[in-house]
Amino acid sequence: MISRDRSAAAQTGTSAAVPEQADRRPIRGAAKLAQRQLLERAVDLLRNQQVAQAESLLQSILERWPGQPDAQHFLGVLRHQQGQSERALALVRQAIEGMPTAPGPWNNLGNILVELQRFDEATDAYQRCLALNPGFTDALNNLASILRKQGLLEQSQDLCQRVLATQPNLAQAWYNLSLTLLEQGQISEGLIAHSRAIVLWPRHLQARNAVPRALVHLGRLDEAAQLYRDWLAVDPDNPVIHHHLAACTGATVPERASDGYVERTFDAFAATFDANLSALGYRAPQLVADLLRQLVPASGPTLTIADLGCGTGLCGPLVRGIAARLDGCDLSAGMLAKAERRHVYDALHHHELVAYLQGHDAAFDALVCADTLCYFGELAQVLAAAAAALREGGALVFTVEALPDDAVESYRLQPHGRYAHLGSYLTTLLRDHGLRPEAMRLEVLRLEAGRPVKGWLVGATRQ
Repeated sequence: MISRDRSAAAQTGTSAAVPEQADRRPIRGAAKLAQRQLLERAVDLLRNQQVAQAESLLQSILERWPGQPDAQHFLGVLRHQQGQSERALALVRQAIEGMPTAPGPWNNLGNILVELQRFDEATDAYQRCLALNPGFTDALNNLASILRKQGLLEQSQDLCQRVLATQPNLAQAWYNLSLTLLEQGQISEGLIAHSRAIVLWPRHLQARNAVPRALVHLGRLDEAAQLYRDWLAVDPDNPVIHHHLAACTGATVPERASDGYVERTFDAFAATFDANLSALGYRAPQLVADLLRQLVPASGPTLTIADLGCGTGLCGPLVRGIAARLDGCDLSAGMLAKAERRHVYDALHHHELVAYLQGHDAAFDALVCADTLCYFGELAQVLAAAAAALREGGALVFTVEALPDDAVESYRLQPHGRYAHLGSYLTTLLRDHGLRPEAMRLEVLRLEAGRPVKGWLVGATRQ
């Protein structure tokens, strides 16, 4: 996330005081005080997610004091929140030119670059921040996270420990350290670090869930399950914990992930979703789009298409060229907000996909669904709704993770929380609901813990 409260002159405070060297013209007395007060107010508005008011104030500051670098910096942060990432980069870089010895803008530049999946440039930005201020906590944590994902575990651990040496109560650093230790095989030490993080930040869903998920990847299912049981004891109604505990133990497995699980998981994940999947070599959207073009060849934008479980909209740009109308639906408001920024959908709907389809009989020429049905076990209701929503000859293209052919069950909830399906189960269900299987290919959808995740790429048409 962008560290909005880390201005160049206020890394330890709550206001954005203006460095003397940042001003484009001499500011003295009452004018200087007014500038500082306005900047402090803009920072407070940003912290409180009052984006429209912050935008108006920052623009008024720049009208009164053109080129004021703190205002450029924070307007860059705001533009990034609005999805205008290239404009955000330009503004933050202008701020850096205006106050070249300030570390804060370098850190936020790195954060923007991470979300744009420009990891080498982000690493350089964090390093420049730390060259100016070796103790800049946000940059240390951010750089440690990148190094861990690159497999540079000892360097990542060293940065985490540098943070904790000066800020021993910083939960983010304890979470980061726990993951780095686990990935080095230091299980006991990693769990101790995880315990420290929980005490300091007990209800942060994404960070707290990362540690038992890391244990799952290491095959330590009993230890992961125990962490979920401990968590459930203090948060008994949390759907995320219930789902992952069932996945670890195989007990009380639901037919599909609950709406609450999907909403809470992907709202928490929305900000870093694209960057994380890029690092995993995620292929499902491209595979789905390519197969759709084979099944429904179109010479131009003629089709009405729905992107089911559209997430941040990774499929959208890939099918926009053949869509006269492109709609998306998703349960996560956070993901839909990211999809909105792509400006490729005609409409986005905050709906569960079966309910959405049931309200659109014979409305679509094509339905695409990349890596969403892996959160469903039983698929009969989904395919019935899809068949009813397609026009005659319309195409359905989707991916699911694959069970081996010798599996005895039709689907299985896997320890990582997603379902895998048997190929013969899929073809039988498609035919049962009036959908003709046109293609079913075993593909590598992405990497996970360094291993390929195989899944079915499925294409069918309504008879």
